[in-house]
Amino acid sequence: MILTAAKILAAKPDGGRTVHTVSKDSTVLEAIRLMAEKGVGALVVMAGQQIAGIVSERDYARKVELRGRSAEKTRVEEIMTAAVRYVEPTQTADECMALMTEHRLRHLPVLDGGELSGLISIGDLVKCQIADQQFTISQLEHYIHGAPAVGSV
Repeated sequence: MILTAAKILAAKPDGGRTVHTVSKDSTVLEAIRLMAEKGVGALVVMAGQQIAGIVSERDYARKVELRGRSAEKTRVEEIMTAAVRYVEPTQTADECMALMTEHRLRHLPVLDGGELSGLISIGDLVKCQIADQQFTISQLEHYIHGAPAVGSV
């Protein structure tokens, strides 16, 4: 069984249907409050119906707090990562992991036909890969214990 971005989203509590977004014109304080309320570490930044970027708690810490800026006055657009890497639902977990590792990403939007359909975090990816490996181990153990011994009649 090949683990894909679609299967990773389906394994999330809501099936991956909920993607928390914020407008690029929102304040950083609004974005941080939304992240805290939803228990997430990043938001997809939208400009109308188009993805404009991603903003994370790390962006806030490094680009607002450490620079002495005001979260109330700084707009999300000023601190977001605009060069968004994304995957499609059919891409494999290995492809997602390679992209995240190569570009040092913690979140990947999933676009289906150009439309935002989900957001995969590195935690989602690792959780699914561990579950997939545990399933494989279980199947192998079942096979080993269920198979007749070599040389038996």
